[in-house]
Amino acid sequence: MSTDSTNTTIAPKFRRRALWALGVSCGALLTAAPVFAQTAPAPAKPADNDVVVVTGFRGSLQTAISAKKKEDMIVDVIKSEDIAQFPDLNLAESIQRIPGVAIDRDGGEGRSITVRGLNSDFSRVRLNGLEAQATTGGKDSSGGANRGRGFDFNVFASDLFNSITIRKSLSAEIEEGSLGATVDLQTARPFDYKGFTMAASAQGSYNDLSKTDGGRGSFLISNRWADGKLGALFSVAYGHNTVQEEGPNTTRWENAYSPSNIGRFAGYYDSSNVFHPIAQCTGTGGACNTTETNTANPALTGDAATISRALHPRIPRYSRFVTDQTRLGMTGSFQMRPNPDTLISLDAMYAEFTANRDEYDLEAISFSRAGAGMPKTTIRNYAIDSEGTMYKGTFDNVDIRAEHRYDALKTTFKQVNLGWDQNLGEKLKMKVLLGASDSFQGNPEQTTFDWDSYNVQGYSYDFTDSRHPVFNYGTSPTGCTVDQACYWSFSPNTPANSTSTPGTNNLTTSTTTGDASLIRLRPQSVDNKFFTAKIDFIYELNDSLVFKAGTSKKQYDFLSTEYGRVTYVPASGLPGRDESASTLYSAGINALLNGDIAKYSQSISLAGNTFLTPNLDLIRSTTDFTCGCKNAYGTFTLDNTNSSSRANNRTATEKDTSSYVQVDFHHDVFNMPVRGNLGVRIVKTDETSTGLIGKGTTNVLTTINRSYTDTLPALNVSIQPLNNLYVRFAAAKTMARPTLQSLTPGGSITTSSQTLSVGNPYLNPVRANTADLSIEWYMDKESLFSASLFQKDIKSYIQSTATYVPFGDLGFDSSLLSGTSPAQDNSTLYLVTQPINTPGGTLKGYELSMQKPFTFLPGFLKHFGGIVNYTHVESNIKYVTASTSNATTHTVTYTYRTAPLLNLSPESWNTTLYYEDSRFSARVSVAHRSEYESIILPGSGADFQGKNGTTNVDTQATWKLNKNFTLVFEGLNLTDQYDDRNDQYNTPQGNTGQNLLLDYSHPGRTYYFGARYKY
Repeated sequence: MSTDSTNTTIAPKFRRRALWALGVSCGALLTAAPVFAQTAPAPAKPADNDVVVVTGFRGSLQTAISAKKKEDMIVDVIKSEDIAQFPDLNLAESIQRIPGVAIDRDGGEGRSITVRGLNSDFSRVRLNGLEAQATTGGKDSSGGANRGRGFDFNVFASDLFNSITIRKSLSAEIEEGSLGATVDLQTARPFDYKGFTMAASAQGSYNDLSKTDGGRGSFLISNRWADGKLGALFSVAYGHNTVQEEGPNTTRWENAYSPSNIGRFAGYYDSSNVFHPIAQCTGTGGACNTTETNTANPALTGDAATISRALHPRIPRYSRFVTDQTRLGMTGSFQMRPNPDTLISLDAMYAEFTANRDEYDLEAISFSRAGAGMPKTTIRNYAIDSEGTMYKGTFDNVDIRAEHRYDALKTTFKQVNLGWDQNLGEKLKMKVLLGASDSFQGNPEQTTFDWDSYNVQGYSYDFTDSRHPVFNYGTSPTGCTVDQACYWSFSPNTPANSTSTPGTNNLTTSTTTGDASLIRLRPQSVDNKFFTAKIDFIYELNDSLVFKAGTSKKQYDFLSTEYGRVTYVPASGLPGRDESASTLYSAGINALLNGDIAKYSQSISLAGNTFLTPNLDLIRSTTDFTCGCKNAYGTFTLDNTNSSSRANNRTATEKDTSSYVQVDFHHDVFNMPVRGNLGVRIVKTDETSTGLIGKGTTNVLTTINRSYTDTLPALNVSIQPLNNLYVRFAAAKTMARPTLQSLTPGGSITTSSQTLSVGNPYLNPVRANTADLSIEWYMDKESLFSASLFQKDIKSYIQSTATYVPFGDLGFDSSLLSGTSPAQDNSTLYLVTQPINTPGGTLKGYELSMQKPFTFLPGFLKHFGGIVNYTHVESNIKYVTASTSNATTHTVTYTYRTAPLLNLSPESWNTTLYYEDSRFSARVSVAHRSEYESIILPGSGADFQGKNGTTNVDTQATWKLNKNFTLVFEGLNLTDQYDDRNDQYNTPQGNTGQNLLLDYSHPGRTYYFGARYKY
């Protein structure tokens, strides 16, 4: 796991300089692969009598309109020139131009999509016809590692694909698993082109926040032989850049007036500088929140109650993330048509997305601590607003931390598939598709070190301007400031004269003033594998009816791992994850670092504060703390069964067997062409999930099997009442399976209190009845106006909550109850905290879309054109926001709140204004997404975490030097849009803040310049 510090500091700079040189020196020789749409043959069966002439960006829009018009379903299409000409770094940013699609960003780039208000877990992605999964890691505030079903589109560059189709309605022949949409991604194939084709591009880049350069490039070569019967294609895309994000963060807000938060404040000074202590609340349940009935510790009143009930930032801090990103993708395709009735296609794809991230934080950690023995912060002055938020204050005896975290992140994606299309006579056709994919997301190093300063005097924060808070880090007891080594220490949190024996837990009680410094080692990974085999038969009964039938078998394997630095605690016999710089494990490293804090530090400037933070490259090269071993500097061994890591060590296998029948019809009714399809799909799902359940002194490996069957009818009808007017209607029963992470039974059981916290292998899918109505007016071959209505009756939702369940109903082995006294059995009621199916709700909305070239205008204005779409969605879901259990009556009382679906933005729109003549082309694209809630019950008493609205502006301009060479300029995130996330409260203490700062960071603007070449 060790990392060569030379490589991490010099190699990225070398790559950036090399890419920049490549962009400048090859600029006159290269062009982008996605312009291949210019050489693609016209469709064999156009939907109308117009001749499709593909010329540049407008030509690609025309081709996409033609493809949409021919569909029986409600779909949206982007063709290759369309993808290339949008100023996008990756697929997510290309897809957001489609009506109803909004994206979420991480590291300044699009990562995941939401379709019509349904997040990425409710959408399926097919790559070259087969379902696939690609996942990456991210910042904690934006979701961290992806262990769900959502597809992370930032793994892939847009240049690798020549079409994207978003299927918003379903037919029986389309595999199940989607409530939002089925996204079809298609890479280029040699039969897409008439003959020999070669193209390439190179661009250099510059980011105005990180002050770094980078670049990207692509290359494609394709040819056909043997009179066009054989063809081969290869393409590659590479990009590298450094992304810097920075801004304030609170890691949530919370109040001190509850049993779990006792002891946050020792007391306060009044206006006369008289100190008033604040007694700790010893009540249970909600007693501390209302009235304290314990006469030995009466309820807090007056200023003490006001202070304790107010929300304060849990860990107020300023953060910087520096991510070194590299994206590599390659595709290969071989096609063979030995005779007119046979087509064989072999496709392969490989992608790597590397994002090595350094995180620097300067923070006050005292506000996050509670319990006996912890230091008590005192308040010098404070201000509390009408929402019950202590937005401003000055404090003494505050512990400050300078933290450096490093994540080595790499996603490797591989896919290969074989297709065989065969005519079995004049009327019968057969299609066979076999394939497999593997997406491995590795995080082999996740390391955190920090310096600490205890009992700092005069610390203050001021959130008067909530998104631009002001922090002052005071002085240490030695009179030093954050930019001096004497301010900091690397504390083991043990007495200097303590003695200990490795492998035991005989440390004496701490005499230091706060938490130990961190040595957090937390490597982890997620592996998603798919194997699919499917066969379809198509029989053309006559010109009006086509019968289809098919069957498929799919296996999805999920493996999640996490490791932690361990210590075995004799009292329980269970390993626990150790993150402290204790003498027991790291006497050598403590002596080394405290011996010369200045040497092992680096200086960082954030929001006007310059401070010292650990230099992980130097510490790693000196101590080899990633060795997974014991050496002279400490014990750095890891395991994956310790109490903190085992929850993310889970496996699951899902086997889906499905069959369908469908009839496609095409007939005139009252002189109006009517076409569509009607069918039904039956699918059986078999699940096997495994996880570790911690019980007493052991970890019990638990495996549970489960099966269920769904019958899913679907109808699509398209009516053409006028020549260029289409009215489409679709209805279907749909389902989206739970994430495999939530299905696995890992967790912990406490038999003495009869409590269990686990996943839920018996979760049902989220099922829904859907209906769509769309009107499309094709004014001419380049113009489209469409309006769509949609409604989804969601039968259930999934949320984690607590309820009493007989142990036997949980499906766990009864051996977990062995040794209980009094004896327990399958009828014993357990308070189980796990994901469950909750009542769903209705989602409804509408979309409006328009695209048209302004050819009706005079002069040069006729070269302009526009694309605009708008989506409105609303939904109501009944969420459990709190629960109170009664162990005597075995009842649970719930508090509910009705709110929109998580990740649903009520409004989204995007627009592109373009200009294109024979040589010059330019466009500006704007994408907007309104606010939404992202997490329910995120902790610290909050109801929701959410994200405020975003508006991203991007641009691109090209100058065609001749038929082969084109110069390109792109500007991304021109408004430097902030990622603005918030906490939302509605608590008994009177905390009602709905837009409290959680995270507010920005990535800067990125500019690209280079050239394209096409032959």
